[in-house]
Amino acid sequence: MHIGIIMDGNGRWAKKHGRPRIFGHKAGADRIDEIVRVCPDLGVKYLSLYAFSTENWNRPEKEVHFLIKLFAEKIKNKTAGMKKEGVRVLFLGDRTAFPKTLQDLIARCESETASCRKVTVALCLNYGSRDEIVRAARKISEDVSVGKLKTSQITEDLFSEYLDTRELPPPDLIIRTSGELRLSNFLLFQSAYAELHFTQTLWPDFSFREFTSALAAFKERKRRFGDV
Repeated sequence: MHIGIIMDGNGRWAKKHGRPRIFGHKAGADRIDEIVRVCPDLGVKYLSLYAFSTENWNRPEKEVHFLIKLFAEKIKNKTAGMKKEGVRVLFLGDRTAFPKTLQDLIARCESETASCRKVTVALCLNYGSRDEIVRAARKISEDVSVGKLKTSQITEDLFSEYLDTRELPPPDLIIRTSGELRLSNFLLFQSAYAELHFTQTLWPDFSFREFTSALAAFKERKRRFGDV
């Protein structure tokens, strides 16, 4: 089972507690550990987490700088633990926009956890589904222009191989916290038949109990994929 989570509400959580937005981002990052930990027991083999979108660069410079620093700190400190727990970590999105130090940490984390198979966690950093689709289209165009690929070979399955998610199955369920009712440019191509679950809970308060409840509700749904 593949679950995608749009981790929304960190800023509002911080405001609710009378703290600056960065306090909420830190609390949200800490929440990830608990959710990842319970995935194997819940039958979740793949977990995609929307951490930083291509649109998030428009946030205040101070906040963006803090987030980049937080990503680097968490990746550096958590890689060994993820490997020990059997967690494979992938990063989706255009990492070239990040400082080289963060790019190196990302590459190292992917390399060191590559053989882990208990659960795969895909962290979406500088990720936007439209950007992903455009990058895939450009690469396909390049391969066609050099004769590596024929236009007649382009199918949905082949297109999927050019996406950042090529090593992941399509998501079965997309969860969004904080009460917003939209996908916000997250896994648009991949989520054509994903079930959707929206909750008012702000991400730092999203407990494993609510995660379990969302999965239980999902299992009660009838998925027809266009059939009757």
